[in-house]
Amino acid sequence: MNQKYFDIAFQMAEKAFEIDEVPIGAVIVLNDQVIAKAYNHKEKDGCCTSHAEILAIQKASKKLDNWRLEDCDIYVTLDPCPMCASAIKQARIGHVFSALSNSDSDNTDIIVKIFQKDRVNPEVFFQSNLAVDKSKKILNSFFEKQRNS
Repeated sequence: MNQKYFDIAFQMAEKAFEIDEVPIGAVIVLNDQVIAKAYNHKEKDGCCTSHAEILAIQKASKKLDNWRLEDCDIYVTLDPCPMCASAIKQARIGHVFSALSNSDSDNTDIIVKIFQKDRVNPEVFFQSNLAVDKSKKILNSFFEKQRNS
């Protein structure tokens, strides 16, 4: 785990906040180099799959010209949803570092199961609640702003 990558993920989350998207950012790292970064675009794109993690995976795959992102790590400002967790596992990303666990414990249970080793894919190392205060602050600010709009 490296704090500088969380800092970049939070910069991405701020960009999402600025365009009225749920402020979630993701950064993919390979060999201590950022190879992709993204933030939510769901509202802007009008597409339910435009989550930060999915967009970062697409960028990383294009940059590496390979859908297999083995030896990569992903830093996210909030635990991935089950869709993103599945994409992370399918992409063969080895480690997920999350700033904050999802408030829905069912989500956590599902993603932990998704990240387990299966017959096709290796286990994904998952660590959460690594920057709780910072993540809660931006998420709470966003939802407060939405309620007051």
